[in-house]
This record gives sequence, C-alpha cells and structure tokens, in this order.
Amino acid sequence: MSSGPWTDEENDRIVADYFAMLADDILGHPYNKAGHRRNLLPHLNDRSEASVEFKHQNISAVLKGLGEDWIPGYKPALNFQMSLADAVARWLTQHPDWLGRPPHAGAVAGLREAAPIWVGPPPTLSNQPPPQELEQMLHIARKFDVAGRDQRNRALGRAGEERVLAGERASLRSAGRDDLARKVRWVSEEDGDGAGYDIASFRPDGQTRLIEVKTTNGWERTPFHISRNELAVAEEHRSEWCLFRLWNFSREPKAFELYPPLDAHVTLTATSFVAGFY
Repeated sequence: MSSGPWTDEENDRIVADYFAMLADDILGHPYNKAGHRRNLLPHLNDRSEASVEFKHQNISAVLKGLGEDWIPGYKPALNFQMSLADAVARWLTQHPDWLGRPPHAGAVAGLREAAPIWVGPPPTLSNQPPPQELEQMLHIARKFDVAGRDQRNRALGRAGEERVLAGERASLRSAGRDDLARKVRWVSEEDGDGAGYDIASFRPDGQTRLIEVKTTNGWERTPFHISRNELAVAEEHRSEWCLFRLWNFSREPKAFELYPPLDAHVTLTATSFVAGFY
C-alpha cells in the first residue's frame, strides 16, 4: 500500500466524495460510508480503506477550522497537510452555492415553533482544546479569512438574526411578557445597518437588550468580525448591549452571549486602516 504524500488529484477526489456524503447527511438522506470508501479506492494511489477513512477525518478537521459543518460520523483528526486544506478551499471556490445555501430546515424550525435557543457558557481559557488543536484550527481560519467569509455571507447573517428574533419573542412570551414580545424590533432589517446592534429586545423585567448577532455554521471558537461602530456602541451601552454568538447553525443552533468590555473575552485584532491625506 502507498505511504507517500497524497497528490492534489487524490485530495480533490476525496474532498468531492466527502462533500457528497456531507450533503446527504445534512439533508437526512441515507448513505453508506464504507461504500463510498470502496468506490474511491480504484481512483487513488494504492491507498488502504483505513487511510481513506482517516483522510475523511482530516477533512472534518479542516472544515472545523473553516467554521463549516462536517460529518459527525467522521471525528476531526489533526495533523493534516495544508495541501488538503487547499483542496477543500478549491472545492468551495468551485461550488460557491455551498456557502450561500439557505439554512437547513432544522436550523430554522424555531421560526415556526418559536423555540428558545440553547445558550451555554462562552469559550474561555479553561475550556479551550489542546494548544496544538487550537493553533491548527486558528491557522486555517486566518489563512482562509473565515471571519470575513461569514461577514460577507448575507444569507447566513440574515437567517441567524431572524432565528434570534424569534427566540427573543418566544422567551418573553414564555415569561408572561407578551407586551414586551410585541415590541421587539429587528433593527438591522427595519432601519438598516449602522445602529451597532441588530435586535432591540427586553429582559422580562423590562430592561432593554441591544443584541448584535454573529452567526456561523461551525464551532463556537470560529473567529468573527466586529466593526468599530459595534465596539463603540457596546462601550456606550454596557448595561444593555450584548453579542449573541450563534454557532452550529446549519445543524442544531447553539449560542453564548458576551458582554462589554469585549476585550475581556476575546482578542481584538485590527484588520484594516483608514487612509487620509495631510
């Protein structure tokens, strides 16, 4: 059996096969992983089934770093070559409809049922993965500008905001505050971007909640963009503003909340500059 590095052609073949399975998995369609592996073998350089299965796990790790969905049956495995990450990026470039696809029905079911979103603790130093895993995931995210990609994905951002809007109204109604639920506003939709938050909601006691929603299909540590204006509004309205980080959106939406000052929770890196003239 071959033990040499995988070629670009092999990587492209196995990545395409993985995405075919992932599409079926997301839609709930049956598929046979062993059958996929066996069908791949004649097109590879004398690889074993075990090496193909491990490569599928490597692809899961790449997708995790990219802040994307992956096949739950293939647990992410680290120490992959960057040529594999490049192959995944090539596939996504050739299939732009994948990143722009509408959320799966499971992610938006709450719009009909108005079910509250599961909100857990935010990422911290104490609950972070091992350093090697974290560094490899963050390296992938930086190389392919995952934060910028999610920011430009208007369909994803809009769907996330709509899901949070429904969840806020549902939570207030379940707390017996129908009066407040009726007053919740989707500010970014009604007034446009620029307010420094997306949703104006309330706590059950009537206190204002100014919610900035950041959505990703990936894991909870996927980097995200935040604007200078959003940071300024967060500082100005410390007792009211919160960042609602929605993750795992295409599968089963989960979330955590961050409150000002944000630099107590995340590292803030300047990514652009304003150029003026003397």
